[in-house]
Amino acid sequence: MDNAKIITIKGIGPANERIDAFLSSETDGMSRSGIQKLIESGAVTVNGVVCDSKKYKVREGDEILITVPEPEKLDVEPEDIPVDIVYEDDHIIVVDKPKGMVVHPAPGNPNGTLVNALLYHCAGRLSSINGVERPGIVHRIDKDTSGLLVIAKTDVAHESLATQLAEHSMTRAYKAIVHDNIKDDEGRIDLPIGRDPNNRFKRAVTSRNSKRAVTNYKVLERFGKATLIEARLETGRTHQIRVHMAYIKHPLVGDPLYGPARSKYREMGQMLHAYLLGFIHPISGDYMEFRSELPEEFSNMLERFRKM
Repeated sequence: MDNAKIITIKGIGPANERIDAFLSSETDGMSRSGIQKLIESGAVTVNGVVCDSKKYKVREGDEILITVPEPEKLDVEPEDIPVDIVYEDDHIIVVDKPKGMVVHPAPGNPNGTLVNALLYHCAGRLSSINGVERPGIVHRIDKDTSGLLVIAKTDVAHESLATQLAEHSMTRAYKAIVHDNIKDDEGRIDLPIGRDPNNRFKRAVTSRNSKRAVTNYKVLERFGKATLIEARLETGRTHQIRVHMAYIKHPLVGDPLYGPARSKYREMGQMLHAYLLGFIHPISGDYMEFRSELPEEFSNMLERFRKM
């Protein structure tokens, strides 16, 4: 494990909390079962001694070291998959991603992704800043979210776009259909988001191990049982719009993770579309803005609510 990552954590959790539960809540992106496997392999020490039990109760002041082996590298191959190219030059590509397509390869989704398609389209000419598994990827949207993404072909372009993203100067707006009637015409949600300690697949509004997240929304159309909104991001946390809207009791229609468990729209996937994207071109310095039409499934859902 020459290239292993060492994570140091001080015991600050509730008295007598199990170490696997404690570490899964204190580490970003590590599941409880993953922590348990690391404990079984001898990769977790407490105060310099290997911890051999996932049931060990953490004490305040414990120094816990986790040795995380380097993840296996995925072989990312170009694939001849059609891509909706909205704009392209020698430095960037703007694409309109369809619902159902994963942005980049990961365990469980090694191929068929947007990255596989772009590697074929660009003959491998994408920025290298995010490594071989995420070449060119500056920002992402969920598998079941459709809409606009900007991809960097060069490292110079990538650095510029990443800076704009970090400084919140990139324009990103979504249209979403949410459950029930939002009474206020607009609102601002400024609540931190972190990993849900009870479900490794979810994010949650929490003050623990979280980051600031800001979503601005305004009502575009009301249907009684649902509302069409525009949501603009100031930050870009995982599942941000989905988590924030669910927190204020207006989850996205069709959201299988944060929506009502008994909703008849659950299997359709969330009604969320990244329709507006604006940024300063990394080379020319010109402001560019792109819009995407609502996909057919989204439009059909709107008509369905309008007729209710």
